[in-house]
Amino acid sequence: MLEGKIALVTGAAKGIGRAIALALAADGATVVVNYNGSKERAEQVVEEIKALGADGMAYQCNVADTAATADMVKEVIKTYGKLDILVNNAGITRDNLIMKMSEEDFDAVIDANLKGCFNTIKAVSRQMLKQRAGRIINITSVSGILGNAGQANYAASKAGIIGLTKTMARELASRGITVNAVAPGFVDTDMTQVLPENVKEAATAQIPLGRFGKPEDIANMVAYLASEKASYITGQIISVDGGMAI
Repeated sequence: MLEGKIALVTGAAKGIGRAIALALAADGATVVVNYNGSKERAEQVVEEIKALGADGMAYQCNVADTAATADMVKEVIKTYGKLDILVNNAGITRDNLIMKMSEEDFDAVIDANLKGCFNTIKAVSRQMLKQRAGRIINITSVSGILGNAGQANYAASKAGIIGLTKTMARELASRGITVNAVAPGFVDTDMTQVLPENVKEAATAQIPLGRFGKPEDIANMVAYLASEKASYITGQIISVDGGMAI
């Protein structure tokens, strides 16, 4: 389905990003696994990609760094000659109630989650415009749709991604580039596994389907949006959240 396509997935060393990288590889894409700190885990994902019969490489880059992100995209294009799919998954949390949230924690989350998304889209747009084709898929969150107490920085960054997605869809549509976002709810990853049991139970109670999602639930939607089957879909925010945002 994605044979011959080159994909760049940010924050792909673990969790949802890893699942996305593997889903794209399973469909035949060559996948660049971007990571910031987890080199060993990123290289392990590349090994898993190769075990699926696809190709890939790991690339370290903090997407909040504009120059480094531009260099990463240049390197990918130099290596493979093109770039067909961008998945913006990299993100961090630094949760706290507003009265206790430091300016540093607010800025760090906005930089990594929202500015990082801007940096990668800006860097890949020139190539995709030349190709007159491309798929950009941004990972937002149910927090960006509903809000979440203790996550002013995270919810604002993810709501910002929704606005960015819709705007980029309008700007790039005439050149055959689609831009969509996937909004996960609670997903069973390293990030949620550390939550206390009572918090998990309270979270589960908010989900009509009554369970946390799996990383593969998000990855399957991303793989669909990256495919030809989704060629007439752009500017959409698709919730994969067990019904939380109904």
